[in-house]
Amino acid sequence: LILAGGRVDELSVLTLHRPKSAVFFGGMYRVIDFPLSNLMNSGIERVGILSQYRSTSLINHVGVGASWDFVGRERGVTLLPPQQGSSHTDWYRGTADAVAQNREFLEEYPHEHVLIVSGDHIYNMDYQELVRFHEENDADVTAAFVPVPGDDAGRFGLGDIEGEDADPGGPLVDYVEKPKRPLYNWASMTIYLFKRSVLSEILRNFAPPTGTFEFGRDVLPALIPKFKVFGWKHRGYWAYSRTIDEYWRANMDFLDGEGNLGFEKWRLRTNLDDKRLRERSPAILTGESRVTNSRFTFGCHIAGTVERSILFPGVVVEAGAVVRDSILFPDARVAAGAEITKVIADEKVTIGPGARIGIGNDTRANSVHPDLLRSGITLIGKDTHIPGTVEMGKNCIVPPFLNEEQFTESSYPAGVLVT
Repeated sequence: LILAGGRVDELSVLTLHRPKSAVFFGGMYRVIDFPLSNLMNSGIERVGILSQYRSTSLINHVGVGASWDFVGRERGVTLLPPQQGSSHTDWYRGTADAVAQNREFLEEYPHEHVLIVSGDHIYNMDYQELVRFHEENDADVTAAFVPVPGDDAGRFGLGDIEGEDADPGGPLVDYVEKPKRPLYNWASMTIYLFKRSVLSEILRNFAPPTGTFEFGRDVLPALIPKFKVFGWKHRGYWAYSRTIDEYWRANMDFLDGEGNLGFEKWRLRTNLDDKRLRERSPAILTGESRVTNSRFTFGCHIAGTVERSILFPGVVVEAGAVVRDSILFPDARVAAGAEITKVIADEKVTIGPGARIGIGNDTRANSVHPDLLRSGITLIGKDTHIPGTVEMGKNCIVPPFLNEEQFTESSYPAGVLVT
């Protein structure tokens, strides 16, 4: 089961119209491509996707799962929205409740184990290694963990795993969800492997009648004294990518390709029948273009300068334009003479001729969301058109669907929310 339902407020305008799992990544992928490819490469053939928030783009992207070879007599992908029945009318009240609402789906398939993974994270993993560890220890539940720095640990659910750090894992002694004073540095990856019988018992007996019901906060701590709960240690790359900074950094990591992440060797797949990819011509670079340390793909037309940036299908960079340290979603356009630095622009954004975005040395945090934007990244929402007269500083947020007439100023200082 893939948990793919959340908006994730920390990603701001990027998740106003799509769940985080459907956010674009790496030039031609979406975030959910990572767990789907992991499942495919691990030989797991029956998948359910639990989704709730603005799921149209996710549904269109996944389809029947053919892009990940989930089509066949014993293979398949099923989208599982909240079950609005005659006596049960709640939306999903958390990760565990999402699974509880889909018990009938689980009962259709008599597998011995149930694997539950997040659809929001960037990583590659052979889940069979987790399964082997789980079976060797005859565990009732095994949760996957990854090491995190101590100063960042309080943002995660943290586990105390018995044994030495070099061990592949061990019994889970304690688990605390996002503690104010972290005592451990092994962070939950939101990956859980359950014996089917144990999961059925949990969903039957642990679920509260009202309020949220989460695996991390409600289930794992309650299981430790009653069941054989183990923690398994993942040693590879993992990007939480829950904040704008983390999302931007993970994309920049992706520029290193196999040297860092190894995703291409791992056969990372996406939906190549997506209209954003299927009907595109090859990318075009004109004679005056200059591209360094960047990724671009089908339908891109580059006549300007692109440095350390990721361009999705259909992006246009006109002559004399400069794009640095930026991520441009499908069909974004940077007009002639424009200059953008450390910008994340959603689909169909237009930067007018001569506009300058993300400029200056002022790095004050965003005035409305200071915890969200403080590293110099400027966000531009979907289908917004910035006129060529505009100069804008760092750490700004531009809402979606603004036209040129709605930009009433020619200069926007660092840290503003454009209204």
